[in-house]
Amino acid sequence: GVITNTGGAVRVQTLPGQENYPAVNANGIQSQVLSRWASSFSVTAGARNTALEAVGRSVSTARPSTGKRPKKTVDKKAGNKDCKADIAFLIDGSYNIGQRRFNLQKNFVGKVAVMLGIGTEGPHVGVVQASEHPKIEFYLKNFTAAKEVLFAIKELGFRGGNSNTGKALKYTAQKFFSLENGARKGIPKIIVVFLDGWPSDDLEEAGIVAREFGVNVFIVSVAKPTTEELGMVQDIGFVDKAVCRNNGFFSYQMPTWFGTTKYVKPLVQKLCSHEQMLCSKTCYNSVNIGFLIDGSSSVGESNFRLVLEFVSNVAKAFEISDIGSKVAAVQFTYDQRTEFSFTDHVTKDKVLSAIRNIRYMSGGTATGDAISFTTRNVFGPVKEGPNKNFLVVLTDGQSYDDVRGPAAAAQKAGITVFSVGVAWAPLDDLKDMASEPRESHTFFTREFTGLEQMVPDIIRGICRDFLDSKQ
Repeated sequence: GVITNTGGAVRVQTLPGQENYPAVNANGIQSQVLSRWASSFSVTAGARNTALEAVGRSVSTARPSTGKRPKKTVDKKAGNKDCKADIAFLIDGSYNIGQRRFNLQKNFVGKVAVMLGIGTEGPHVGVVQASEHPKIEFYLKNFTAAKEVLFAIKELGFRGGNSNTGKALKYTAQKFFSLENGARKGIPKIIVVFLDGWPSDDLEEAGIVAREFGVNVFIVSVAKPTTEELGMVQDIGFVDKAVCRNNGFFSYQMPTWFGTTKYVKPLVQKLCSHEQMLCSKTCYNSVNIGFLIDGSSSVGESNFRLVLEFVSNVAKAFEISDIGSKVAAVQFTYDQRTEFSFTDHVTKDKVLSAIRNIRYMSGGTATGDAISFTTRNVFGPVKEGPNKNFLVVLTDGQSYDDVRGPAAAAQKAGITVFSVGVAWAPLDDLKDMASEPRESHTFFTREFTGLEQMVPDIIRGICRDFLDSKQ
């Protein structure tokens, strides 16, 4: 078929001898691809024809393949799974850089995007242009194939104006990574700021905002300001103040926009080093929380349900995933039963459903033994992991054994202990189990219904301890 462009409408004509080719199908693919492009950037009348030509090409590739290497294309769609990241490229569109270097910058960003291995399960990227006012050119959700991203980058127009990078960085940290715009939960958020020369505004506040939002800021500076230009720079230490951590890892320098190919791979390697993304680590996605639940006969079936509800509500607040926070639960009487361990469930829904399915044991109360059991069997396997470890002990009565020794051993093993007592739980036991400062790690309520009010305090306590440990 021939694609004709009539005032923006698209028509697929069937040529003689092609009647059997499914024009409808081609048309279906046609309009779908077009609407996807159109929604992500405004196409000017002049650019429309080139957009159509490109779409025309992608229609032809949609024909049945010859059956060669079908496996490869599947993997390609998924992308590089070892580099899960949501990345915003904040490109310099100011008069500082000018049209010619702007095009070289687009080239470089395109090469980085392709080498990252974009795909549904790999990295997702979007682009924001910094100039007088920031403009989000396309979001993470717009394209999941490298080819589409490359085309979108090619089509970006140069905006000009001052390089208000600080303004653009703050805007991107606040607006770009929302779930409705395609950000994924539990996956590192990264902004790569490209800067030609220097920013015309302040970056420090923007850097603080980005860190609060759990975003890792990288600065790629090209052509550093010359000595005479330094007088125009508001803050010579702007790079150190904007990046995620001032440890050398988050800044990257290139002498010029020419011959940048050799700089692509080292930058991609940085962007794919998960363990270095220090700013994505917030208390919500970087903790292991073990719940030690009293199943003794004094609790009773209906109160036991209230305890499980409390456990669920605390767990709900955290971003549970294979690379995020993890939850485990142990029930104890004289005996202990691991209900599920940290590696059993890697999604929040599965964890919540596992908590709901815990069956009440009924029996005696040996809290000390239970703490030792949990330290060894539940926290032992994750001891070397990156997450910070927390244990929440819930009990409604006096323990038959010593709790002080086992709790001290747990704390020595790097576990922060919160004790939550209900009804007849003696305050001395609770304090003996809790981490220092004991006042802020010990909780008590007369009635099981009082557990509900404690949920936010426990969550806040975990986050406070997490931040203190990172200082």
